[in-house]
Amino acid sequence: MWVPSIQMPETYRGHFIQTTTLNLPRDCMASAFSWLSFVWYLSFVQLPLTQRKFCQSCQQLLLPSDWREHGEHQLLSDISITQLRRPSQLLYPLENKKTHAQYLFADRSCQFLAGLLATLGFRRVLCVGTPRLHEQIRLTAPGEKSNTKSLLLDIDFRYSQFYLEDSFCRYNMFNHHFFDGKAALEVCRAFLQEEEGEGVIMVTDPPFGGLVEPLAITFKKLIAMWKEGQSQDDSHKELPIFWIFPYFFESRICQFFPSFHMLDYQVDYDNHTLYKHGKTGRKQSPVRIFTNIPPNKIILPTEEGYRFCSLCQRYVSLENQHCVHCNSCTSKDGRKWSHCFLCKKCVKPSWTHCSTCNRCALPDHSCAGPKDGCFICGALDHKRSNCPNIGISKRPNKAVRKQKQRKSNKIKTEPLKDNP
Repeated sequence: MWVPSIQMPETYRGHFIQTTTLNLPRDCMASAFSWLSFVWYLSFVQLPLTQRKFCQSCQQLLLPSDWREHGEHQLLSDISITQLRRPSQLLYPLENKKTHAQYLFADRSCQFLAGLLATLGFRRVLCVGTPRLHEQIRLTAPGEKSNTKSLLLDIDFRYSQFYLEDSFCRYNMFNHHFFDGKAALEVCRAFLQEEEGEGVIMVTDPPFGGLVEPLAITFKKLIAMWKEGQSQDDSHKELPIFWIFPYFFESRICQFFPSFHMLDYQVDYDNHTLYKHGKTGRKQSPVRIFTNIPPNKIILPTEEGYRFCSLCQRYVSLENQHCVHCNSCTSKDGRKWSHCFLCKKCVKPSWTHCSTCNRCALPDHSCAGPKDGCFICGALDHKRSNCPNIGISKRPNKAVRKQKQRKSNKIKTEPLKDNP
């Protein structure tokens, strides 16, 4: 790997930022930050392997002039080029659920997505909040040239240490804000409109706690940006999208994007305790792929239990059986659903039809429960999470659960008493 020889200033990075960006316009300041990161990274790469250090406490690459200041911190030494190409494995995932919890694709899902994009013939991938997929696409064997380009839009500023401005833009997907100003916006625009917008796809993995509506508004702005490079003859075309989100948001996503379909593929994550591959029943990952690409063009791995339904003309999970009454493979969560003739639709296996509610629900549901508003007191001016009686309701509910558990254990042990 060839890099130009650049003399790095002797001053500390923070002081250098202050002195070189003082009184600069916002866009110029953003360019200065990008240039500084570029110089810093190249200076780091030119160091001998034994001098390449990464501060795990501060989450930044260190030059020899920084060692003293970080002397008491937890350092990682001998940082290889391979590690620099996989920054998501160096950086600690952000885990503050109230701001931006960061869950990263497991290798299985990441490799599947990268392989699928290549099979579908896409040459450019706009990765919105998918840093690990961005890495996977850029990984090539030494001496080989990748046929696919990738641009990462992510709110995590730490990635600016590892990527140049043509491959990473700090971005807030909830309000379509580019932190580096117009320059970053133009990088994204040029990426989407390259080759008159042909061969590009957007893959996004938003935080699951975010509202669908602001995300949809942002994605439509990116779609509009892509369409600016289209001719009038191609005005009917849609920007191909993979939106990765839990299956129970299907109705909300399809409300904003009616052409979207949900795939049965279960996406799993490295650092999430529940969303793991190989689990069964209700413990399976609920995360799916929503896309406007026709489902019959997307091949799911048969070695993982997916099969092709000739009637639906798409790949489905093994337990997702075709319902002759619904004329569809109806399961959403990976389990085998059963058809309710009264509701005229398939429902989860744990649900039964309630004649009082005239619908299918869990056997222990409350028929007299409030239809709107708070589920505890019934008031319409707040939700359950903000109910002043939530502390009072938890105690009796806990007692009821314990009583049911004791009864269940008693029933299980009774046969043992009769047959010692």
